[in-house]
Amino acid sequence: MRYINHRYFIHFCHPTSTFFSIIPFPSSTHNSNPNFPEMGSRRSFLRSWSSPLFLFVVVVALAASSADGSRAPRVPCYFIFGDSLYDSGNNNNLNTSAKVNYSPYGIDLPAGPTGRFSNGQTTADAIAIDLLISFGYAGEILGFKDFIPPFASNPDDRQILVGVNYASGSAGILVESGKQGGDNVDLSQQLRNHELTVSRIVEILGSKVAAFEYLGQCLYICDSGNNDYINNYILPQSTAIRNQYNPDQFAALLITQYSAQIIRLYELGARKVALAGISNIGCTPSLIATLGTNGAPCVNSVNQLVVPFNTRLKSLISQLKLSYPDAKFAYLDSVRVGTLVGAVFRFAAFRIRATSCCQVSTVTGLCLPNTVPCSQRPSYLFWDAFHPTELANQLAAPLFFPAIQRIL
Repeated sequence: MRYINHRYFIHFCHPTSTFFSIIPFPSSTHNSNPNFPEMGSRRSFLRSWSSPLFLFVVVVALAASSADGSRAPRVPCYFIFGDSLYDSGNNNNLNTSAKVNYSPYGIDLPAGPTGRFSNGQTTADAIAIDLLISFGYAGEILGFKDFIPPFASNPDDRQILVGVNYASGSAGILVESGKQGGDNVDLSQQLRNHELTVSRIVEILGSKVAAFEYLGQCLYICDSGNNDYINNYILPQSTAIRNQYNPDQFAALLITQYSAQIIRLYELGARKVALAGISNIGCTPSLIATLGTNGAPCVNSVNQLVVPFNTRLKSLISQLKLSYPDAKFAYLDSVRVGTLVGAVFRFAAFRIRATSCCQVSTVTGLCLPNTVPCSQRPSYLFWDAFHPTELANQLAAPLFFPAIQRIL
């Protein structure tokens, strides 16, 4: 299944436009969102053409436009772990408020609501399948032709040889994270689910040796830790854990647990592992509305809170490389990528918005069921009060890919 949302092509690229005319000159007199101030002059805009951001746009667009879609996937299989940023439907049948198998979620997917916490593809999807760059070029990242199925959908033997998505909305590294909203599949349980998949692959391929040789060629990606802060450490009712652990101690607790989980993944055959850091969660509409910013674009105190986690995660990856030389590990810099995605939005459109595209619940921050979302979705960074729009996810994927490519 090749999925390209041509609505984005129309929005950003007139059929007669050249690449260099796609990005409009920003106006110093118009600024629709103080979180993303416009540049002050055309002169400063022209200077920006030599910036790394502009070079990224050129390289990605040229690389994407040259893809013919005929080659085989870069890896034979792709396994996805994490939280709602990657969840593709694993929470649909759980007793939880953290599920989104209803309209308007999935409004830009042919299948409609699937359980993805966005209007369309997640970043994990965009990495896997055909990717639409906002400038109208289509290209491949990993080269898969279909979405990776969620574990909860009971994928068949053919499907699990291509990969499984275990990610679960509200889930974290710690078992208790996110449980105030109901059930979720925490990372340790995701790994137990993966054990079941590995056992099936052993049966399919006839031996553990054959299975582990195959699994060693796959890509494993994990985005965990967000909910250990959003739905645990910074909750108003979590005073006990904040009294027990200062921010650095809490980060150390998470990384200790995360290290054991990633080592378990290695023991199950993983040899190409990409781990995403925590993004600037203080820039989400929910936390901005709840905590306030004192005039800043984001809740800086929350963004600073997660810095020790990302620092320790980078150190963990360095340690894993030394301890397991037969494996490859990559750090996905979510802070940098999120910053660049915001900058691309600023370059590519006259108006951008960092508020939610849909009407959200004041309790969960998720879209209210069966409401009508914004019509200009390519102008929004956030779909609901926590999660990016499809276009933001599709822009993030090629920014993550250079780090992923080094471990393939």
